Amino acid sequence: MNGSIIFWALLALIVVTVYRGVKQVPQGSKWVIQRLGKYHRSLSPGLQFIVPYIDSVSYKVTTKDIVLDIPSQEVITLDNVVIIANAVAYINILSPEKAVYGVEDYEIAIRTLVQTALRSIVGEMKLDGALSSRDQIKLKLKAAISDDIADWGITLKTVEIQDINPSVTMQAAMEEQAAAERERRATVTRAEGDKTAAILQADGRLEASRRDAEAKIVIAEASKEAIEKVTSAVGQDDLPVMYLLGENYIGAIREMASSDNSKLVVLPADIPAAVRGIMGNLK
Repeated sequence: MNGSIIFWALLALIVVTVYRGVKQVPQGSKWVIQRLGKYHRSLSPGLQFIVPYIDSVSYKVTTKDIVLDIPSQEVITLDNVVIIANAVAYINILSPEKAVYGVEDYEIAIRTLVQTALRSIVGEMKLDGALSSRDQIKLKLKAAISDDIADWGITLKTVEIQDINPSVTMQAAMEEQAAAERERRATVTRAEGDKTAAILQADGRLEASRRDAEAKIVIAEASKEAIEKVTSAVGQDDLPVMYLLGENYIGAIREMASSDNSKLVVLPADIPAAVRGIMGNLK
């Protein structure tokens, strides 16, 4: 009976010992082994052996690329504008022992480094430059933190700027500024249109006045020439002239009489005498 108990106890001890000494590390992982509380070595993927009861698996670290989401934060630009920026970092652990022993929590440490570097980089840029220079920010950000995390056995594969936008208050101010600028341009356009229209109207009036003056000169020249021809034709005989003037006079009186606002028309009793008097004044 006692021998049976001892046998089963020894068998159980052997099974536990083999279980504790044989390790199967999955692909994409590395295990950190401590011996009596001190770092001993790192196990690569595959079947591995450790010393039972002395060695222990302290940390299981992935060797796959890790995606770290960098929380959004407020950043003040060089021209004192508040913008909201966040990023995402892709890291890979090359030395698991440095990652677990070199820093308390490498994920929190890297997030803090990225946030601090991002504030510093954007703080040296103006708003327009920050909004249009994502690639430049990305390169500066990668250069700023790569050396620091290399001491932890971690490499920064890349870092991307997800969003970089003005704050809600700044967006409202920018929209108001844009609306004011559009209104200013519309006002300038209307003013230029009114100015052009006024210039065109003034040019039109000037041209009309010039043409009226030229027309009057032409009419005066024609009248002068007509008078000279009539005077040359009639000579000392007043009768044709009196006839023409009387005919024009009667036509003018008729137009006055047919006018809507004409109330009284006075005709001279002796038209020939009136015509002679007019001719006498002309001479």
